[in-house]
Amino acid sequence: MGIHGLLWAILLHACITGYVIEGLGFNWGTRTSHPLPGDIVVRLLKDNGFRKVKLFEADPDAMKALGRSGIEVMLGIPNEFLAPLASSVRAAEDWVMQNVSAYVSKYGVDVRYVAVGNEPFLASYKGRFQQSTFPALQNIQAALIKAGLGRQVKVTVPLNADVYQSPNDLPSGADFRPDIHSLMLSIIKFLVKNNSPLTINIYPFLSLYMDPNFPIEFAFFSGTAAPVIDGSITYTNVFDANYDTLIWALEKNGFSSIPVIVGEVGWPTDGDRNANIAYARKFNQGLINRMLRGQGTPKRPTPPEIYIFGLLDEDTKSIEPGKFERHWGLFYFDGTIKYPLDLGNGRKLVPAKGVKYLDKQWCVLSPNANLKDSNLAGSVDYACTYADCTSLGPGSSCSNLDARSNVSYAFNMYYQTLNQQKGFCNFSGLAVTTSTDPSRDTCRFEIMIDLSQHKVSPSPRTSSAKSLQQPSLMTVMAVMVWSSIGVLHGLCNGLWTMTM
Repeated sequence: MGIHGLLWAILLHACITGYVIEGLGFNWGTRTSHPLPGDIVVRLLKDNGFRKVKLFEADPDAMKALGRSGIEVMLGIPNEFLAPLASSVRAAEDWVMQNVSAYVSKYGVDVRYVAVGNEPFLASYKGRFQQSTFPALQNIQAALIKAGLGRQVKVTVPLNADVYQSPNDLPSGADFRPDIHSLMLSIIKFLVKNNSPLTINIYPFLSLYMDPNFPIEFAFFSGTAAPVIDGSITYTNVFDANYDTLIWALEKNGFSSIPVIVGEVGWPTDGDRNANIAYARKFNQGLINRMLRGQGTPKRPTPPEIYIFGLLDEDTKSIEPGKFERHWGLFYFDGTIKYPLDLGNGRKLVPAKGVKYLDKQWCVLSPNANLKDSNLAGSVDYACTYADCTSLGPGSSCSNLDARSNVSYAFNMYYQTLNQQKGFCNFSGLAVTTSTDPSRDTCRFEIMIDLSQHKVSPSPRTSSAKSLQQPSLMTVMAVMVWSSIGVLHGLCNGLWTMTM
């Protein structure tokens, strides 16, 4: 193969393995009993061409794994940290030093944003974080500047869509909630001054969940829903209408050009009758198709930066909003694929690699156990107190199990959550272990990740003498291709057409 042929092969490989959906990111939550190791998650992101990630906190395993990965990071600050950060510039400087500067300098993490708080003005919080959010934002910004990161790292505040409202239910009638109106304007003015974006979380699923009369097709991007007419603009889905409601509110208050990131949007696959794989696939595929087309909203035709919620299921997340909260992942907790998605140019989702599991054994109700046993109900309640049984709820993936299988599911989730430890599949003699998978239809009886076999990957090392050796011809040619990455995106579509 000549040099031209070799360069062509490298270019084709780059197009296949390096194709990225511009502006697409994922929320990586870590509220799980059996976390997928950070290095495996980062490989999962890269294998699928996902180059942006949002973390809700500076999880050390995640942050270290993201070092020198080429993945851009939005790093969150939990709401409970807002008060101390608001009260002390020194506290903000310490937080930035420990959670931003250290990972940027030591591990090469590409932190692009610090998200101060998470939906701090949610109406259900009853003003709990209204006094601390803006001062915390100001102190974090000052700390980033002091650390020399003011240009590289921008601040933002992820907000729930309930910060704005419209009296006539049309986007053009929008304004910010009266109780936070002046506060919102102060925050937005500060963000504009510091060339920082606003971040909004939009959940079409919740519109359907909270209103049984909500027109279901309006939650998706199929374009078949009865339209909402707002002057000269026609809306056929709630995402566009919701996003543009914010844009109208911003314009009404003199902020027509501030960038607006969608910090969370997605669809759960379990825990409610409308939280299922079919709907999740329909929604997320529709969203990705829009991004592939470069389609924005009527008010902002250029698509915003969007972070899908979420990457992986989280079995210890609070279910106060609903049982679906533990099932937002595009992937199951272990990085296996829930449903196929077309990522463009013939690319499909690929699962996590290198995951190690506990033994293939399940805990089930003993064939000799009587469903009328006086210990049975208490045993199930106990199991579901310490393990995730949300898939057993009405309309969920395991809601059609018979009584015995229902008990077995609860027993198994407890047994797996406790790492299949000896003595944890007993339940007063009602349970036994089996090597036969009891999963059926849509109901998965899990085998958990073997945490004892997974170690956190070594931290990326700095350049050594070996790495400074004379580069090979292959290396030089690879650098030639990748240094033209801006041209590469433009060539890939044509290259795919020629090779199909």
